[in-house]
Amino acid sequence: MAFTANRPLPEGEPLSEVTVVERPPEPDFTAMTEEELVAYQEAENRWRAADSSRAILGERDPCAAIDWREVALPDRRIPVRVYRPSPGGADDLPLVLHVHGSGFVGTATQSDWINSHLAARLPAVVVSVEHRLLAPRTPLSAAADDGWEVLRHVVEHAARWGVDPERAAVFGESTGALISALAAIRAGRAGPRLRAQVLVNPLTDVTGTMFDHPSMAQHAHTPTLAVPQLRLLQRLAVPPGTDPRPVSPLYAEVPDAPAPALVLVPTRDPLADHGRRYAERLRAAGTSARLIEYPGAGHAFLSLPGVPEQAEAAHAARADILRFLRAHLTAGDEREGTR
Repeated sequence: MAFTANRPLPEGEPLSEVTVVERPPEPDFTAMTEEELVAYQEAENRWRAADSSRAILGERDPCAAIDWREVALPDRRIPVRVYRPSPGGADDLPLVLHVHGSGFVGTATQSDWINSHLAARLPAVVVSVEHRLLAPRTPLSAAADDGWEVLRHVVEHAARWGVDPERAAVFGESTGALISALAAIRAGRAGPRLRAQVLVNPLTDVTGTMFDHPSMAQHAHTPTLAVPQLRLLQRLAVPPGTDPRPVSPLYAEVPDAPAPALVLVPTRDPLADHGRRYAERLRAAGTSARLIEYPGAGHAFLSLPGVPEQAEAAHAARADILRFLRAHLTAGDEREGTR
C-alpha cells in the first residue's frame, strides 16, 4: 500500500510504506496550481516513506520499535508515528514530541533515522506528528494546532502512552521547528511544563520581513531549499487578511523564561538567520538558548545523513541533540556524565 499524506484513513486502515518509489521531479513552485500541489505532495511523500529512500534519509535504529497510532480529538484524528526502545517494557519514559519539516510536503517517516536513535539511546518515547500540510485551505495555524493538541493529549494521557508527563520536550525541524517553538510558547503560558525545546534549521518568521534576513540573499538557491519554495510556503501559511505574527515565533508574544532551547543552524541555509535571531529572542525572554552552527551544512541536513555533503553535520547534530536532551530529561538531579 502506498503512503498517502495527511488524508483521513478508513477505519482500521494502517499507515504503511512501500518498498521502491521513484522521486517526482521538482515542480515550478512559482506557478503551481492546487491540483499540481496535491499531486506533488502525494508523490513526494510516497518517495519519502519508501524503503528505497533509506539510503538518503538514513536507516532506522534496530534498537527502536516503530508504530503508527492516532490521536483522537473531538473534531479530527491525527496520525502519529511512535518510537520506543526495543525490547519494550519500560514505562514513565521521557516524552519527546517531534514535528517533521517541509511545510507543504513531508511525513513523519522522513525522520525515522533521528527519532529511532533518540528513542533507543535516550531512552524515550518519541511521538512524531503527522500534521496537516499547508494547502490553499489549510494555513499554518492548522499545522500549529495539530502539534499543540498532540502534545497536550499525550501529556494528559501519559499513562496510556507510557510517558512521564513531568519530563517532556518538543523537537522540530524547519517548519516543524516553528510548530514546536509555538507549542513551547503556548506551554510556557498555560502548561504543560516542558523541560526542553530543540529547534533544527527553524523557520521563525512568516511576516513581511521573512525575506529580509541576510541569509535569504546569501543562500537564495541551495540544493535543499530555495526562495521560490519559501515564497509558496509563505503564501500558503498566511492567507490574505491573516495576521502572520501569532504563527511567527520571532514576533509571537514569548512568555518569560520558556523551556531551555537548543537551536541548530546549518550555515548554508536561507533560514540560517531565522534561527540565529530566534536564539537571541529567547535569551532576551530570559531562557537558556544554546546556538550551534554547522559550517557548510545545508537546510534539512538532519534528515539527509546518507548524503555525503550532509552526513558529517547530521551525525554531529544527532550527538548534540542526544546530549542536550539527556541533560534536561534525566530524572531528578541526574545529568549527562553522572549516569
